[in-house]
Parts: sequence; structure tokens; C-alpha cells
Amino acid sequence: MSGTDEMDVPDLLSRHESEILHDWMRVQLADGRRSHVPDRGEWSKQAREFLSLLRAAMQSGQFDDIRTGAWDDVRHMLEELSRSHAVNGLPPSHTATFILSLKEALFPKVHSAFSTDAQKLANATWTLTTLLDQLALYTADVYQKGREAVISRQQQEMLELSTPVVALWEGVLAIPLIGTLDSARTQVVMENLLQRIVDTGAGIAIIDITGVPTVDTLVAQHLLKTVAAARLMGADCIISGIRPQIAQTIVHLGVDLQDVVTKATLADAFAVALRRLNLAVQKIDSRARRPEATPDRATDRTD
Repeated sequence: MSGTDEMDVPDLLSRHESEILHDWMRVQLADGRRSHVPDRGEWSKQAREFLSLLRAAMQSGQFDDIRTGAWDDVRHMLEELSRSHAVNGLPPSHTATFILSLKEALFPKVHSAFSTDAQKLANATWTLTTLLDQLALYTADVYQKGREAVISRQQQEMLELSTPVVALWEGVLAIPLIGTLDSARTQVVMENLLQRIVDTGAGIAIIDITGVPTVDTLVAQHLLKTVAAARLMGADCIISGIRPQIAQTIVHLGVDLQDVVTKATLADAFAVALRRLNLAVQKIDSRARRPEATPDRATDRTD
């Protein structure tokens, strides 16, 4: 295609760049798509840059695979464009439409340039169609990967936030679990708990599963792994929140928790922890309290 007698496509892009840009802008703004162009000046700059990079890449003659080195600059620009659109809350179709709409501005020029040779016209049209479709699909892939990375990071942050390790007393830690306990979350729980044991030197850790909806064999194994890891760090674990239904499930599953102290509530587990530390919490007799100082009423009187 680049060896035609009349003009090749890169040359066509160079000679008619201003007209193509004008028509491209018109296409984008037509049919109610004005809302997709937040800043006309910025859009024009992006379009001009894309045409320049597209022309340079096409001069290499490699049209079949946009993942070759000749298309590095084009791919890099589309990656940045897709990410910026994602940050601004635009859908993935926005960047793809940015590429595909170029066909409406470019094909009339191609038809005019190769109108005297039907075979060259067909080849040029097919090559540009395939090429622009590849670039549009690439932007969708980049957007999807970017969204997956954001979701993965948010999930990791939510895991860390949903597994706080609380210091109930000097030497006593508690980690309340809410929701499903899977392998990934168990790893976060274990890391957070072990790090807090190291930081505080706590000797007792209470794992509260009141907020865990169901306990199956996998969840029980995750709990035992966490208990074993804490013991290796020199801390004993107490599992609290064992409801009747969970107790029956554990028995039916045949999970061995004989070496682990379990309690029905967090309060019961905390009481056990205090006894192990030779501590006790008792109610203070209100009659033994020191009387609170009261203001001298004589000084409040006005003469």
C-alpha cells in the first residue's frame, strides 16, 4: 500500500492533516456526542498527536500487529489516554470511540486518493479498518486492566481495614472478624496479628468470629493456621463468638479444636485473658468513692 504510484496513506495523513482533524472533530461533536468532549482544545491536541504518531508508525510498513516496536509510541499514548479517561469517570467506550470515529473523517480522503484503482482502494480501506479496530480494542484492554488493578488495590485496602487488631489491655489483643474468611483474608489477618504481637509483646490474642456468617472446614483450617502462627510468636489464642450453630457445624465437620480455648462471647474470652494475667475487674462500691468537690454555695450568693 505504501508503494502506490499516487500516494500512500502516511503521505495522505500528512497532506490532509488539517482537513482530517476538522472532520474528526465534527464527527465527535455530532449526534449528541458533544458531552464526550470535555475540552475542545485538549481534544484537538490529543487528536493531532495521535495522527502524528499514527503516521510515523505506519511508515514502518507494519500494519498486522500493533504490539511491535514500531507502535510503542502509539500504544503509550493510548494507555495514557485510557487512564486519564478512567480517572475522569468516562466509560471505556469513550476512548474506543475516539479511535473508531477517525474512520468517518479518514475514509473519504482514502476514497478520493485511490478512486482510480479499485484494488488499491479496497486494500487501503481494509488495512485502515483492521488497524483502527485493533487500536480501539487495545484501549479497551488497557482500561479493563487498569480497572482491575484499582479494584484489586481497593480490595486489599478493604481487607486491611476490615481486620483491625485492637489492644484490649496490656498484653491482650483482639481481632474481630466480620464477613467471609478466605485464604487471602486469612493471610492479611495473620500478618496483622503477628506484627501487632511483635510490636506490643502481647501474650494473649482473642480471635472473635461473631461476625463470620458460616464456618466450614476451610474457615476452621484458616483459624487453626492463625492460632499456630501466633503460638510460634509466643502468644496464646482464644477464639470467641462460637454460636450454637457454629459449634454444631464444627463438631459435624470433625475439626479438632481441643487445644484451642473457645468462648461464646468476646466478654467471656476477655475474662479468661484477665485471669491468665492474674488480673480482675470488679465493681467499685459507690459508697467508697470520694465525694466530688461541690462549689461553695455561700460564694455563689449575690449580696
